[in-house]
Amino acid sequence: MSDVSDVSVAARTWVPSRDEDAALVTGRGAFLDDLDPLPGTLVATVVRSTRPHARLRSVDLSRARAHPGVAAVIGPDEVRAALRPFPLSTGAVMPYLPTGVDKVRFVGEPIAVVVASDRYVAEDAAELVAVEYDDLGAVTAARAALEPDAPLLHEDAGSNVATDRTFSFGPVEERFRDAAHVVTGRYDFPRYSSVPMECYSVIAQWNEGDAGPSVEAWANFHGPFSMVPVMAGALGIPTSRVRLHVPADIGGSFGIKAGIYPYVVLMALASKHSGTPVRWAEDRVEHLMASSTGADRAMTFSAAVDADGTVTALRTDLIDNVGAYLRPPEPSTLYRCYGNITGPYRIDAVEIRARAVVTNTMPTGLNRGFGGQQLYFGLERLMDAVAAATGRDVVEVRRRNLVSTFPHETATGGVYDSGDYAAALDLAVKNADLAELERRREAARAEGAFYGIGTALVVDPSGTNIGYVGLATPAEDRKPGRDKSGSTEHVRMSVDLQGIVTVLLGSVPQGQGHATVARKVAAQRLGLPIAQVRAVVDMDTATTPWTVTSGSYSSRFAPLVTSAVVAAADTIAATVKAAGATLLEGADPGELTLLDGKVVHPDGRSVAFRHAAGVVHWDPASLPDGVPARLYAEAEFSPRETRAATADDRINSSLCYGFVAEIVAVRIDPDTLEIEVDRVSSVHDAGTVLDQTLLDGQVYGALVHGLGGAAYEEFTHADSGQPTAATFLDYLCPTSAEAGFDLRTDHVVTPSPLTPLGAKGCGEGSSMSFPVAYANAVADALAPHGIEITRLPLHGEVLHRLLTEKENS
Repeated sequence: MSDVSDVSVAARTWVPSRDEDAALVTGRGAFLDDLDPLPGTLVATVVRSTRPHARLRSVDLSRARAHPGVAAVIGPDEVRAALRPFPLSTGAVMPYLPTGVDKVRFVGEPIAVVVASDRYVAEDAAELVAVEYDDLGAVTAARAALEPDAPLLHEDAGSNVATDRTFSFGPVEERFRDAAHVVTGRYDFPRYSSVPMECYSVIAQWNEGDAGPSVEAWANFHGPFSMVPVMAGALGIPTSRVRLHVPADIGGSFGIKAGIYPYVVLMALASKHSGTPVRWAEDRVEHLMASSTGADRAMTFSAAVDADGTVTALRTDLIDNVGAYLRPPEPSTLYRCYGNITGPYRIDAVEIRARAVVTNTMPTGLNRGFGGQQLYFGLERLMDAVAAATGRDVVEVRRRNLVSTFPHETATGGVYDSGDYAAALDLAVKNADLAELERRREAARAEGAFYGIGTALVVDPSGTNIGYVGLATPAEDRKPGRDKSGSTEHVRMSVDLQGIVTVLLGSVPQGQGHATVARKVAAQRLGLPIAQVRAVVDMDTATTPWTVTSGSYSSRFAPLVTSAVVAAADTIAATVKAAGATLLEGADPGELTLLDGKVVHPDGRSVAFRHAAGVVHWDPASLPDGVPARLYAEAEFSPRETRAATADDRINSSLCYGFVAEIVAVRIDPDTLEIEVDRVSSVHDAGTVLDQTLLDGQVYGALVHGLGGAAYEEFTHADSGQPTAATFLDYLCPTSAEAGFDLRTDHVVTPSPLTPLGAKGCGEGSSMSFPVAYANAVADALAPHGIEITRLPLHGEVLHRLLTEKENS
């Protein structure tokens, strides 16, 4: 057995594969709770609703305010007086504030904040806040919220419908009328989260100054930074008066921490009342009860199908449960995949009904696979139904309908930039050893056991076009000149006196390895060893370059941020070459290259990169006319392919579109009905691969997230509206033990013509494809018993119920 000294040697000789790893694995990470930026900071705790739906008869803060060590207590009166409702992206009359004011609409909704000398005092005082409720009926499911007798969450809205739009493109009615088969499925995708290791955390300080009030805050928020003006608006101060810091280390998010901004506003108000900086850290129960979650969706999909299995038209009816409020950026879950709603298939006639409803549940927001998990669960279950209706193999019916030429414009306006979907599918089939899996299935069935194979093909959008949010509003109601579009990223790059390059990013990573890739891209572009490049990823809105679309979401780093890095590096390179030409007599900057830390002439002469950089710093007068004496570049990437929605509601909802072909095989224990994943073959096309190790990590991570939603995770509620999954005893997550199956990953590379490196995003693919591939595999295993799979998650208890119901029917 190795002794401690062996471990020490290993630690000293270990070479991390990412810049970020060394600090994290040696306990030197600096998460928000490790920071202490302001002296005299007090601690806050949040008093939350214990009722799913009730009027607030009274909220008595007096005893809490009198408790020793308490600096301030704020409640509905203070919130009502000081804050404005957050702006909504629809005309729904459903005002949203950081706390309940006249009513509470879900268990865990904030009611009051206690600020005290420490957490113990704050928690003790919070128990002294006396709340009297007048209970109201509750509704927690999407379809139930539409019933005429459903309790109304927002009486002034007149219904629980936050948005309801219908879109139609192409000859839908004609295609359905002439179809050889009309195939319809009704499906439900569950409400689940991504439970990052680190929960929400905020430090906020309200400042009064001659120029007016301002707020400085620290939060483990990851964007989109369009929420900064949203926060400023709620506080009633200019955006320029809100300074937000985000630490370099965030303990995961997967989209969930986009929902932290109401707490930044709430803690800023608490700071105003206490006269001190305020720190708040969410605990795990709070997180599971009241932070954010992906939207659950009730949906109906119908396909018009020719006799040969060709799908000629698609109808969808989508109902998203967005929780108690239409919290921005919702209803984006409905529209994020609008441009790719037909998936990888050639379907040019489409009808969509898109609704978002409010219920007495936690508000929703971003979650890995945002909008895609829900879409593809319906679409890919439907494709299996099409295969069954036409008597064809599930792989072949998909192959028959695949898009084959690129760029490809979809009925809804999406433009698929590149791809080879058939090649990816063929590779997935080959790597799965599909014939062997089919033999296993037949052998299992011969023994009366369960074994199934599922397939899913998904188009993976990246580089979101924020213009899709406008689709929630009819074209005639959109304000002229107020369109939203695109997704822009800024990067700042500089070179110091010794030739060290610094890249300043506003991408706000939470473990993805952005610094590693940014350094690598900049080093390659500038011909430098990677050790000569450093990347800074902690965010400060006062000093870091950012736009309203900055942040880490919708797999935007590879297509957008690295493209801005390229632009900045090219600007720097031009100046370095011009400076190098002054040192290489008779040289033309246009003929020079940057290689191995040198500026190189075709005849073999060279000068060190750092010496050329030194000319700019120390001898700028020697530079040719027109060459800036500046080794500093702020560059942006703002593609014009992501324009605002048209008057007929078509939009290219993302810049790039990758692809995933996934085959999943499952084995079901005939006695316990527990489901075991036997094999996964997963083939991805993310364009040019920027870092193979990081790409493989994203594929595996997304797949495990998909496994969570497919087999374990779901926020459930009792009929009363009380949550029944608010601890890890009830909210189950997969661990490495459950993810130890035979995983075979591979890649097809079709570079995007829209990004300088040809890269597309890769952070979400299998989180979209795995849940439905798993469901299709379980459905295949149970097919001899006539069991229909229409919802997730699927595990032994669910299968027992389905089989029992079938036997008793």
